Amino acid sequence: MMIICISLHTCKTNTDSTCYKTTLKVTATAYNSLAYQTNSNPSITAFGDSLKPGLRYIAVSRDLLDSGLVHNTKVKIQGFDSLYIVKDKMNRRYKKRIDIYMGNDVKKAKKWGKKKLKIEYCI
Repeated sequence: MMIICISLHTCKTNTDSTCYKTTLKVTATAYNSLAYQTNSNPSITAFGDSLKPGLRYIAVSRDLLDSGLVHNTKVKIQGFDSLYIVKDKMNRRYKKRIDIYMGNDVKKAKKWGKKKLKIEYCI
């Protein structure tokens, strides 16, 4: 009985979730899950996640991965009320850039265009 008690005590998980808030200014564009914008399998991200219209996902330029914007990071995007989640990586040619997923709505993505804005996230 004593061994079980000690075993349970040592398995206690650490719930310390310190957040180091980071703010970056990035160029934001929009993309759709269409083959001509992504690749031959437009519903699967570079991390292997599935895309479905309505999801609040973003792709990040690969240089931002080193800044803590890794897979599944929650991001507050200036001008949006909801949080977005990092689920995709962009082509290596892009720097300091995010791409906001807009499902299959090409008109909405084109209307968004290209903007410079701030994003916030926790490391």
